[in-house]
Amino acid sequence: MRVDLFDFDLPETSIALRPASPRDSARMLVVRPEGEPVLSDCGVLDLPSFLKPGDALVFNDTKVIPAQLEGIRRRGEEITTPVSLTLHMRVAPDRWKAFARPARRLKLGDRISFGHGGSSCLLGTLDATVEEKADAGEVTLRFELSGPVLDEAITAVGHIPLPPYIASKRAEDARDWADYQTVYAREEGAVAAPTAGLHFTDRLFAKLDEAGVERHFVTLHVGAGTFLPVKTDDTDDHVMHEEIGHVDAATAEKLNAVRERGGRIVCVGTTSLRLIESAATKEGTIRPWSGPTGIFITPGYRFRTVDMLMTNFHLPKSTLFMLVSAFAGLETMRAAYAHAIATGYRFYSYGDSSLLFRKD
Repeated sequence: MRVDLFDFDLPETSIALRPASPRDSARMLVVRPEGEPVLSDCGVLDLPSFLKPGDALVFNDTKVIPAQLEGIRRRGEEITTPVSLTLHMRVAPDRWKAFARPARRLKLGDRISFGHGGSSCLLGTLDATVEEKADAGEVTLRFELSGPVLDEAITAVGHIPLPPYIASKRAEDARDWADYQTVYAREEGAVAAPTAGLHFTDRLFAKLDEAGVERHFVTLHVGAGTFLPVKTDDTDDHVMHEEIGHVDAATAEKLNAVRERGGRIVCVGTTSLRLIESAATKEGTIRPWSGPTGIFITPGYRFRTVDMLMTNFHLPKSTLFMLVSAFAGLETMRAAYAHAIATGYRFYSYGDSSLLFRKD
């Protein structure tokens, strides 16, 4: 499909720079592909009223790490250009793939030093070597530390990697360390939050429990590639980034039981949806699953297991807007986004929510 079919004009004023407070006070646009009304203006706290006893919410319990690193490139005895790196996928206990700026000034074998403020291990230093270079500014870094010790050092020297549409307008601050994390985050490894889950609170969970709605957790470590623009003219030519995920056997069994008794699978976020669809057979059975997924969902995709999707509002011409257009229909989503812009919904990671019913 032509990528420009997924374009739309978004005013800068629609981009949320801070989340709603409290989290569950955000607005929620309910989108039905068919029937009346197609669009309903609601709030996140209304979510239980659209679900039935026996339905199951699927959450991504990944935890954001401070993956934004600022360093100095060292080549021999020469100290040269400062470099900024965003870690996005761990490939070994001592190795991470990262997006670098400016990547063109990095060469294989270059040494990069981070955290010379005296706050990290090894007397305030964390060093890495550029081991590989790839397209789109991606490099593979081999750190001199490994495993949990490396994790501690990254935490000490790193910053919360705010999305570029927020970071370009303001600096990261102490509030973001809490705001840019779901209340149920558990498995460290993401460099971007599963933002649909940012709306959930203990109050909302209590309402869902009263409504008889199950909740289950899977893990997909969201990478910085989620923010990469689609640079091709046709979706067939786009290469999707990969992210590491895990669905354990017990969770797969419980979700299959939900479907067998007629309950609906409701994914909280595109990340949990992409993982569940990766783990599902063509017949819709969810299998235990672990590894990288590069699933790219565009209109024409036949969904195997997911019945409803709760998600924030996404960027023009992004793979995520393509996904929601596949789920609820392109024309429906174009109309929904036009309505959201006209009525003041807040967009992107810290923005409002939508609840989408799948188009059969």
